[in-house]
Amino acid sequence: MPSLMAALQAREDEARASADQVRARIEVLTAELAAAEERLVRLRITRETVEEVLSSPVGPDVPPGVVLDLEAAVVPQLAELVPVLMAAEAAGDATVTSEAYRRILIVFAEASGPLRCKDVCVGVGSGTEANHTEAMRSKLKKLVGRGILAEAEPGLFALASRAGAR
Repeated sequence: MPSLMAALQAREDEARASADQVRARIEVLTAELAAAEERLVRLRITRETVEEVLSSPVGPDVPPGVVLDLEAAVVPQLAELVPVLMAAEAAGDATVTSEAYRRILIVFAEASGPLRCKDVCVGVGSGTEANHTEAMRSKLKKLVGRGILAEAEPGLFALASRAGAR
């Protein structure tokens, strides 16, 4: 009898080891699936954002320096924002990827040169009173701190990718 019990124990140990191996493979596959689904969601959001931007015209109070020819000028500039937004999202920077910050970045993508806070306020459709411009200045400084915007001179902001090209 002891040999039969030992044989059963050995088979049970083998089955347990096999089950543990399958669980480990499931964990790896689950992690791979989660990563693939996350990438899919990010790509869908990026596509929807680009579609939204391309379908909505710039508001009536367009600051000087903002280009209105969407098809000719905006598409190439928006393309340069995609890696910036993807990197911010990958880093978990929910602030930069929020709707308010995306609208700010779109205004800069459409601009033909550096902008002042009031120009950005007008471009996103907010007021130009002191409280609005100071709130905008805070957001722009945050984007400068993250290397997305550059402050060419005090109070004059541009996309960092363009500021470095000058």
